[in-house]
This record gives sequence, structure tokens and C-alpha cells, in this order.
Amino acid sequence: MAEAHQAVAFQFTITPEGIDLQLSYQALNQIYLSGVRSWKKRVSRMRNRVIKGVYPASPSSWLFVVIAILATMYMRSDPSMGLIAKIQQHLPLSLHVSLGAQGQTMVSALLFSTLLWLSLILALRFCLKLLLSYHQWMFEQHGRISNTTKVWVTLVRLLSGRKPLLYSYQTSLPHLPVPGIKDTLSRYLESVRPLLTDVEFKRMTELGNQFESTLGNRLQRYLKLKALWATNYVSDWWEEYIYLRSRSPIMVNSNYYGMDFLYVTPTPVQAARAGNTITALLLYRRKVNREELKPSRVPGTVIPLCAAQCERMFNTTRTPGVETGNRHTHMAAHTLWCYVLQHWQDSEFVAVYHKGRYFRLWVYQAGRLLSPREIEYQVQRILDDTSPPQPGEEKLGALTAGDRIPWSEMRKQHFSSGINKRSLDAIERAAFFVTLDDEEQGMKGEDPAGNLDRYAKSLLHGKCYDRWFDKSFSIVIYKNGKNGLNAEHSWADAPTVAHLWEYTLATDAFQLGYTEDGHCKGEVDRMLPRPQRLLWDIPSEVQTQVQSSLAVAQALANDVDCHIFPFVKFGKGRIKKLRISPDAFIQIALQLAYYRDRGGFCLTYEASMTRLFREGRTETVRSCSNESCAFVRALEDGETEDECRRLFRLASDRHQNLYRMAMTGAGIDRHLFCLYVVSKYLGVDSPFLKEVLAEPWRLSTSQTPVQQMELFDLKNYPDFLSLGGGFGPVADDGYGVSYIIVGEEMINFHVSSKYSCGETVSFKTLQLNELQLYTTST
Repeated sequence: MAEAHQAVAFQFTITPEGIDLQLSYQALNQIYLSGVRSWKKRVSRMRNRVIKGVYPASPSSWLFVVIAILATMYMRSDPSMGLIAKIQQHLPLSLHVSLGAQGQTMVSALLFSTLLWLSLILALRFCLKLLLSYHQWMFEQHGRISNTTKVWVTLVRLLSGRKPLLYSYQTSLPHLPVPGIKDTLSRYLESVRPLLTDVEFKRMTELGNQFESTLGNRLQRYLKLKALWATNYVSDWWEEYIYLRSRSPIMVNSNYYGMDFLYVTPTPVQAARAGNTITALLLYRRKVNREELKPSRVPGTVIPLCAAQCERMFNTTRTPGVETGNRHTHMAAHTLWCYVLQHWQDSEFVAVYHKGRYFRLWVYQAGRLLSPREIEYQVQRILDDTSPPQPGEEKLGALTAGDRIPWSEMRKQHFSSGINKRSLDAIERAAFFVTLDDEEQGMKGEDPAGNLDRYAKSLLHGKCYDRWFDKSFSIVIYKNGKNGLNAEHSWADAPTVAHLWEYTLATDAFQLGYTEDGHCKGEVDRMLPRPQRLLWDIPSEVQTQVQSSLAVAQALANDVDCHIFPFVKFGKGRIKKLRISPDAFIQIALQLAYYRDRGGFCLTYEASMTRLFREGRTETVRSCSNESCAFVRALEDGETEDECRRLFRLASDRHQNLYRMAMTGAGIDRHLFCLYVVSKYLGVDSPFLKEVLAEPWRLSTSQTPVQQMELFDLKNYPDFLSLGGGFGPVADDGYGVSYIIVGEEMINFHVSSKYSCGETVSFKTLQLNELQLYTTST
């Protein structure tokens, strides 16, 4: 808003008498207050840097060390064992002249105290890092904790007793270790054994042995060298090669969604829901900026998780870049396309889309955050605006939904200067993107289950042009007050976005609230400037490409099928009474469901976090194991109940062990992926790695964890249950399954697949619907 006011703060006219200077004191005051807000943020960041820099100590501990040293010296003792005298000898001559002997001793003592304090901080941090590198506690049975682990827990509590900031633990987190190549190959072969015939397994074993004895150890040496140099040997390559270098559409294929409450909608007023939702998100951003959020921890423990993904949550977008030439030796000399994540330090506005028009909505006025009622008032102005879209504006967002290279070319040619660049900058630099959807969604009407599925599809892809899929996340507010979000995947994984969304829903419903008639609370300054329409000059060439990208996106959207299944017969409470891990229970159930659907087993992906390590992201748990397959076969073959129970417990224990190994850096797939990247850098081919990385994940699964249950009062408000979120299928002939365990009595599933695959349930349902339609018509 400051730029708009600067244009009117100073006005002058040239007259015969000279220059007539006119000052707008209101505009100057707003510029001043905006500047004050910026300086407050700078001071806050500097203060936080100091607090983080000395953690696990505190800045005040310096004074304690100084007083202790001076007190010891006062008692005619030298705690420095002669070091203070050495420091005094090396003081500058100017200090010798200006200070007396006592003053020199005081300065030397302060310098020694500071050095001792910094040494203690480094020692404490090193000890904390060693403690956080201990992971044996995770493999111990519940209720049978070893004495070593008990001592370890006590020491961790002592060293992290102070109230930490969001990023306080970052420098104390251990680095992700590189597993031994023999161990990774052994685990890999064990994971594929139930999926291969004896002949296929023998061949794969020979390929693995050949890789280990020839190329493997060479690649491993390079990878260990990177692990010594880099903070995390996986994350930068994972972000670049899995996400940012992909040329296929990110809509459906990469982006994922989050849903509103299942049974309730806090208000039916679209503008009011937008007002509270935007406010809640900005309050969360304020907490992130001030580092007031509590660091995430492993549930039920004091063990911190890496918070690096929070850094690029807001004011972030992926933008296309181009590299020309032969970057790696294995690549031919041709143009290479790569997207980059751009993050801005701050943004005082959000970008809004409504009925084909783009708006810039300022959310700060004179340095203060607008009240929810004021944001509602501004959103209502957008809803009441009847101006038509400019030529080419309505479906411009389709460029972010289609193939990536055409969007890169159009952006470079037509959005690099002029009004198009200014408008594109307003979208990309916005805190986040907001879509005011003109449809109604949710579990409603005569077909609640079908409407719930359509709600999921709407959040996953919308109309293919009314979301900005490159933004870190886009909020969707529907006409009936329902909301949701669509998140871009490269900057963070689902648990980070889920944490944001939990806070948003809880703050919206329980803290901000609504008036009796459904409007936001608070007062309105009706002198607020109107939201700003973004202007475009879209040439015919771009409009043609928009239609082409839209066709690609619509074909993808029409092919994907989503089904939401709230399972309420029993939940986590009953499962835990059986002393079974709820996640293991669900994963084994998915293996059984897939077997009954396809008559066999498949390579199964379950996402596990590696945020116990600095800048950790995810690792793969290969859920289809020898033990789970044995249980499924026994159940389908009619074995006795006792035998099935025995095999089920073996399968559950095996899954738990696989999950723990993945969390503690002993996974399979990220190690093999990085070895493959190193081989490409070196320009060598590995038949083993090539085959491993080409294997399709026909069953891709992920659990959305509930991280802030304390924000939701399910006893008094049992209907305020979150639906979680979902994603599209990873393989064209497979399923994407996301699930969230809500409370003690509900598990909500999000299942996706493609109609075009003849073997999925979606295809069979489509055939059945077509048959019913044909029968009805004839």
C-alpha cells in the first residue's frame, strides 16, 4: 500500500510564482507507520537471531558467567589459570594508556568471560546434538524403556528446558547419515521379494551384487563427501530433481489439497469466511516471523523436529528459469528448463481471483493488520464488482496448470516487462493466493457422498484455471462458506501444511468467531481504499497457449477420480486397545484391499518424515512386506483365526520396524535416488539403479498427522472434525490413498485413481455408470 500512497504523498505544480508543493499528511503518516512496522520486524528478527545463536543457553547467562568470574577474582583466585593475564598483555597500547591496571584487568576478565561463555554454548550445543543423534528409544517396546533411554530423556529435558523459539533447535539437529551400501541393497532385495518370482528375484540379486562390487562403492564415496559438506545430502537434490525439474503438470500430479470441517460450516457468508480465514493465516504468518510457534516434536516426546520448511510457507512461488548448455556431462547440449522457488521477506497483500478477474487485496493499513470485519468488507467489494474480465484474463491461470515448458516460454516472452510483469509480480509476491469460488461444495444435499467426492476434485484442480498452482498455497472460499486449500509440493511436505491448516480452522471457528448473523467481528474503516484490479495486456499468442494448456489440464482433471470415505465403525481407540499400531493396522488393511481388487500385490509407498535430522523431508516406507503378504494370503486362504492373528502381529511389528528405520535415516529409496543422481553427474550408467528407479508405485499412501489436537474441543464440539486432505494417483494404473486418524473413533480416507486405467475401481465404476445410462435411455 505504501507505493500507492507515495504517489499522492507529494504533489507539486509549477506556477509563475514558483513551485507549489502540496503534502498529503495522511499519506505521509501511513508511510511512516508502515516504516515503523518494518523496523519492528527487523528488530524482532535481530533479537531472535541472538536468542537462537546462543541456544541452549540464554543471553542473560553471559551476565551470570561474568559475575561468577569477577566474584572469583575478588576472592583472590584466578579461575582462568593465567589466561586473563595473557589477554591483558595483548591488549592494544591505546587501552594501556587510557586504562589503569584495574581497568585493564576488568576488560581482560570480560573478554575471558565472553570466550568462556561462547565455549560453553558450543559444548552444550554439541552435547545436545549427540543426544538427539540417539534413536534407540524408538525401537524399544512401549512400557519397557531401558535405563539408558531414561537417562537420555532426562539429559534432553535438562538441555532443552528453556522455552525455545521455532528455529532454536536447528543447529543442534544431527545431519542425515548415509547408510551403508550393503545394508541398503540387502533391505531393497528383501522389500521386493514378495513381488518377484524366484527367477526375477535371482536376476535382481545378481544385478545388485554386480552394482555393489563395481560402481556402487565409487558412487558411495562421492555421496559421503557430499554428506560431509552439505547440511542434508538428500533434500536439495530431492527438491530440484523430483519437483522443480519436472516438465509435466503439477496440478493433480504434484499439488495436494486440504479440506474444511466435515459436518459444519462456521458461516454461510462467503466474504465473512474469507475474512476470518485470511486473518487466521496472517496471524500464523506473524507467529512464524516472530518464531513464536512452538517447535514441532515427535508426538508424546520432547524430541524436536526440523522446522526449516516453515521458512518458505508464505510470500513464495515457483518461477520458471532456463539454463542453456551442457550442465552435466551426461546431458546433450540443449536448453534445460528448471523452476526455482522464490521467497520474499514480507508481503502486505494477498492476490484474489473472482469470476475471471485478478485483484490485489491489501491486508495492512498504516502498519496494522486489518480486522477480520475489514477484510470481509474488502472481499465483499470484490464480490460486488461487476466489471468483466479483460481479454485473455479469465483463464490465464491455466498456464500454471498445464505443461511447464510452454508456461516458461510464455512468461519469458510476454510477462517480463510492462503491465503484465507488474500484475504477475503482484500474484507471485502475494502472501498467498485466494480464490472466491462461485460454486457451492461440501457434504450436502441428497447425495452427500457424491458431493464430498466432487468437493475433493474441486480442491485438487478446480476449473483448471481458477487457482494459481505455482503459489506455495492457494485458499479456496466457496459460495456457501465452505473452504479448503491447494498446496504446491516443492517447498514443504503435507505435515507442515497440515499444521498451518489446523491452526487456521481452529482460529477461525473458536477464537475469531462470527456474529449471530454470520459476519466477522470487529469494526470497519469504510475509508479503506478499494481492492486493486490487476491489469493485463494478453496478446493472441498467449491466449492460444492458454487454451492449449487448459486442454491438457482438463484432460488430466477429467481423468482423475476422487472418493472420500469417513470410516466411523471404529478408530484409533479400539485399535490401540489391541496393542497394534494404528498406522500399521491401516497399511495392512490397504494391502488386503489391493489384493482383493487386483488379485496380487504391488510396490507400496508410504511417506515417512526424516525431520529428526536437519533439513529432513521424507523417506519411503515399503509397506508391502513378506509378513504383510503372508497375512493376506492366510486370510484369503481361510486359515484359522489364531494363525491369522499371529501373522497379523508379525506383519504389524515388521511395519513398525520399517517405519522407524525410515525415520532414523536407514531407509532405502532416498539413498538409491542420490546414488543415481551421482551416477548421472559422473556420466555413468547403472542397469541396477535404472531399473530400481523405474519401478512404479501403484499404491501410494500417506498419513496426515493431527498435530494440534489441543486446539479442538471434540468433547463439547464433536462435529468440528477435520477431513484432512489428499492427492492424485502417482501411477496411471494405481491408487493414491491419504488418511487422517481423527480422535478415537474416526479414520477418514481420501482415495484417487484414474478412469483411463482399465484395472482401477474408477474404470469399473465408469463402465457401470455408462451401462446404467444406456439401460435407462433404451
